[in-house]
Amino acid sequence: MLYSRLTRVPDRSFFLFGARGVGKSTWARSALPDALRLDLLDEALFIDLLADPSLFRDLVSRCGRGEWVVVDEVQRIPSLLNEVHRVIEERGVRFALLGSSARKLKTAGTNLLAGRALHVEMHPLTASELGEDFNLDDALRYGTIPLVWVADDRREVLRSYTHLYLREEIRAEAAVRNLSGFVRFLPVAAVMHAQTLNSASIARDARIARSTVNGYLEILEDTLLITRLSAFEAKLRVRERRRPKLYWIDPGLVRALKRQLGPPAAEERGALLEGWVLGGIRAHAQRQRLYDDIGYWAPADSQTEVDFVLARDGARLAIEVKAATRYHSTMLKGLRSIADMSGIARRILVYNGRRSFQTEDGILVWPLDHFQQALDEGCLWP
Repeated sequence: MLYSRLTRVPDRSFFLFGARGVGKSTWARSALPDALRLDLLDEALFIDLLADPSLFRDLVSRCGRGEWVVVDEVQRIPSLLNEVHRVIEERGVRFALLGSSARKLKTAGTNLLAGRALHVEMHPLTASELGEDFNLDDALRYGTIPLVWVADDRREVLRSYTHLYLREEIRAEAAVRNLSGFVRFLPVAAVMHAQTLNSASIARDARIARSTVNGYLEILEDTLLITRLSAFEAKLRVRERRRPKLYWIDPGLVRALKRQLGPPAAEERGALLEGWVLGGIRAHAQRQRLYDDIGYWAPADSQTEVDFVLARDGARLAIEVKAATRYHSTMLKGLRSIADMSGIARRILVYNGRRSFQTEDGILVWPLDHFQQALDEGCLWP
């Protein structure tokens, strides 16, 4: 099934990055049906262009000003962007440059078109994109990477996804020298989903050097599978946590790496839902200016925490996520602790219940579907 995506075609050339299987190529075929398509997974085309990137200009010679060319898997030949640059400058052709990794582009010191192309990111399917097909239990169990979501056997496809990643993103790019160490690292990093990063602990459990952990985390970021959420400095006269939190882009991926593909246990659901909500926020931020900066906040010496703090134009939006189906006032501890932060415009508790209300001290208590509606309608901020 083809789902309508939040991503929209910009009016000028753009990079579209996203993890494997999130639907970049499918979206490009639907959004730009008349574009010339060059797929660098076509080995014959790949070899020809690798040998002589100048052949690229011949391939796009019939395209005129304002017409579109889609280049898929552009990271396979970073030097090709020099030719793209020339064609944009000389003929005004517009390019959609699709990639599942920014690693080679960054490490090769590649010409990233000096601002002539926007950078857009595609995420797994959101609740609004799935519409009536959305089911929270399925989303937390299998995730919503389109490749997995539309499969007849989601368990099997999800299981094989990690092998696809290791083969096509890591081994093919020679990103790591010690593949066995990286394989040990992945499930340990999956356990850290929605937790404060502890590189020493990961290194010990995966039996690798601490410096290696940082390199592996960069690989996961470059291949768009994780994000590290910085600690927000509220300066509320308490010592605050400084280390970032680790989030994988998809709950199904977390569970596959941990080899847990049955129904999520109760103790898993909190972290999985928290990551799911962050994914929705980041996906919607592609279309609306939800934040200039996003982080989390927590005092260093307590269990109190606010999952997400969004900052925009000097204002702050604090969001706490709970998987519980029943509201209890203890859920508000973090949001009440952050009340004195400068610029707080709204505090929101998102939970898996049904009642929507406002507390006496102004905290909005929203069921998940209410929160998702606010994202869809662009009214998360007051």
